[in-house]
Amino acid sequence: MLTVSTVNVNGLRAAAKKGFVEWLAATRADVICLQETRAEPEQLAPEVREPAGWHTVLAPSSAKGRAGVAIYSRAEPEAVRIGFGSAEFDESGRYAEIDLPGLVVASLYLPSGDVGTPRQDEKERFMKEFRAYLDDLRERAAAEGREVLVCGDWNIAHQQIDLKNWKANQKEAGFLPEERAWLTELFESGYEDVVRNLHPEGPGPYSWWSYRGKAFDNDSGWRIDYVVSSPDLASRCTDAYVERAGSYDQRWSDHAPVTAVFDR
Repeated sequence: MLTVSTVNVNGLRAAAKKGFVEWLAATRADVICLQETRAEPEQLAPEVREPAGWHTVLAPSSAKGRAGVAIYSRAEPEAVRIGFGSAEFDESGRYAEIDLPGLVVASLYLPSGDVGTPRQDEKERFMKEFRAYLDDLRERAAAEGREVLVCGDWNIAHQQIDLKNWKANQKEAGFLPEERAWLTELFESGYEDVVRNLHPEGPGPYSWWSYRGKAFDNDSGWRIDYVVSSPDLASRCTDAYVERAGSYDQRWSDHAPVTAVFDR
């Protein structure tokens, strides 16, 4: 079996003080993808930077205190790559990948965007470049006899069942028609949404809830954290779920881990 978890930690130093370390010690995952770590390696405590039993890849952003991704794997990677060959984004702490036997695993933190601002323009540039890279990745991995897993915070809710208040968010970043169409095209061209395959009806399962108001208590969330895989691997997924905290005060991030189990 192969178990993979992905979670936006909303600041790894803060998450470590609120429960991430305990979750890491208890998880059965073989690979963990983190996003929005917002820390340089030297700023992390040893039990977070180099936890016993794990090999870690840390890819901080050149903009201090922003973005950042990481991958923890129990097996030592055969190769590590930071970025996807983009002059604009390779030092932005938004993408890292490792090779494992028969598998490429990547951690992705896609920009969130903000309609009518340069942040949305940045998101659209990222999406265009990254989409081309995903095609190349699929072909390269297949030539090497590897499956592909791209896990992370994609910052797009794909369908109406992927967010509670979809009617009010149709003109907001994260649920724009063009963003949703981008995901649809991706899922029709050689990649699959593993969680949605196993939970086709919805609503949710949501993976992010605002800290504002009672979004978590009312389960007024968004499903923006995805485990995306090549089709053959997706067909061998036996379980996929969100590790939602039992109560508001037990949360160590505004996101929850999304976990998938594969029969290898």
